[in-house]
Amino acid sequence: MVVDMKKKIMACLVAAIVILCSLTHVRSDASNHRYKEGDDVPLYANKVGPFHNPSETYRYFDLPFCSPAHMQEKKEALGEVLNGDRLVVAPYNLEFLKDKESEIVCKKKLKQEEVSQFRAAVSKDYYFQMYYDDLPLWGLLGKFDKEGKDDPKDKEVDVEFTYSVKWKDTEIPFEKRMEKYSQISSLPHHLEIHWFSIINSCVTVLLLTGFLATILMRVLKNDFVKYTHDEEAADDQEETGWKYIHGDVFRYPKYKSLFAAALGSGTQLFTLAIFIFLLALVGVFYPYNRGALFTALVVIYALTSGIAGYTAASFYCQLEGQNWVRNLLLTGSLFCGPLFLTFCFLNTVAIAYSSTAALPFGTIVVIFLIWTLVTSPLLVLGGIAGKNSKAEFQAPCRTAKFPREIPSLPGYRKTLPQMAMAGFLPFSAIYIELYYIFASVWGHRIYTIYSILFIVFIILLVVTAFITVSLTYFQLAAEDHEWWWRSFLCGGSTGLFIYGYCLYYYHARSDMSGFMQTSFFFGYMACICYGFFLMLGVVGFRASLFFVRHIYRSIKCE
Repeated sequence: MVVDMKKKIMACLVAAIVILCSLTHVRSDASNHRYKEGDDVPLYANKVGPFHNPSETYRYFDLPFCSPAHMQEKKEALGEVLNGDRLVVAPYNLEFLKDKESEIVCKKKLKQEEVSQFRAAVSKDYYFQMYYDDLPLWGLLGKFDKEGKDDPKDKEVDVEFTYSVKWKDTEIPFEKRMEKYSQISSLPHHLEIHWFSIINSCVTVLLLTGFLATILMRVLKNDFVKYTHDEEAADDQEETGWKYIHGDVFRYPKYKSLFAAALGSGTQLFTLAIFIFLLALVGVFYPYNRGALFTALVVIYALTSGIAGYTAASFYCQLEGQNWVRNLLLTGSLFCGPLFLTFCFLNTVAIAYSSTAALPFGTIVVIFLIWTLVTSPLLVLGGIAGKNSKAEFQAPCRTAKFPREIPSLPGYRKTLPQMAMAGFLPFSAIYIELYYIFASVWGHRIYTIYSILFIVFIILLVVTAFITVSLTYFQLAAEDHEWWWRSFLCGGSTGLFIYGYCLYYYHARSDMSGFMQTSFFFGYMACICYGFFLMLGVVGFRASLFFVRHIYRSIKCE
């Protein structure tokens, strides 16, 4: 019964992902993109904002441009709204194959405060964004005359807003018209440097990992020989090292409800990352497929909540937990809770700034309905399936009735120093790639080389698993049997290093400024790094659990 339910949940999840793939390939414009001479080609004005503050965006007509008599907004998908897009029909008459020269849009008298508004926008390097037949257009709003011919005083002025159109033939087929956008941000020499840097980093990390693996395997081999010899010797010989604590190593951890909830949430986020990579590798997130990534994140996270419920409830029951309902509530709120609080604060900031980053009430209702009608029910169904799985915790050694006292350990064997050592090596494996990701998410670069990112992700998982296993072995060898939480914290510590990189990137590699951009950057990056902490914590614990079971199964424990 439980197996059938799990199969049904996974079948529904796969079906939903397939539907998502087909939906995200549908073009946002209902037109077939074929026009006859003289046909109107749709032009949408999107947003304006400081070039160096990608989160601080405003509606295009918040500035005193020539606004249409009737503001006609374009219906947008969920991901587009989450991305801050607010498309409206622009008051330009752009006919197919019709050249125009200095066509007047409107004449108007700009008031003093409107002139000041334009001046402030130009001084802050405001850019505008439009979409013409789904092709993105950018441009800086203006620049100051370096020769000092601008009037320093703001006053009323009569202006004419004009535009010009020049049509040129091209041999680029429709299917490849987006390629030039991605080529701009990944020129050949940049791409070669990118590949070389990644290969250099990966080789270095893998060599270090292989070196440590060789040492660990040799030490383990000596341990097995030693303990086998001890078993053949006198029975009264005193045990030492990790074999000595075989009666305590599988003692359940403290705060087991929180531990199980962290495993459930981390497993869900790991599954989410895998599906996102699959969609990226099959080409769903092609350049300027507006909002596809955000839509995928929301939908897949909702659909994978059953995995979180099943994992948490199943493991909690294996640890002989009783209040599985409370554990399920904790699982559902462990990641969503901090994310919701962060969103409430940042959305309030965006509303105060009148920014398009503030979600409309209707979008908030849609997200709430997804959480109420999809996320929560699947979480409960997964929890029920996990509770009814009746799985037992597999421990190759019996647990003693009373715990042994942990010997006094030096400072470098404490939790925080161990986390610092555990997080450094995985972080060094992804350090170079982080710059390109940050430049895409918090800048205007375009990230298209998902194959590199997937390779780096695999290396991150491998290095995280191995370094956590190594530290777990040294902890057990020091006769410290409280390895459960330690392995999770060491595995997830890379998330703390990534957040430390955020501080470096903000001050040294970007020109972001202002309260809104700063709060958005550090607020949402805190949630992302927290998600990495949970996901990699699961990787570290699962690898350590497999390792601990293996070594204690390989010796004779009385």
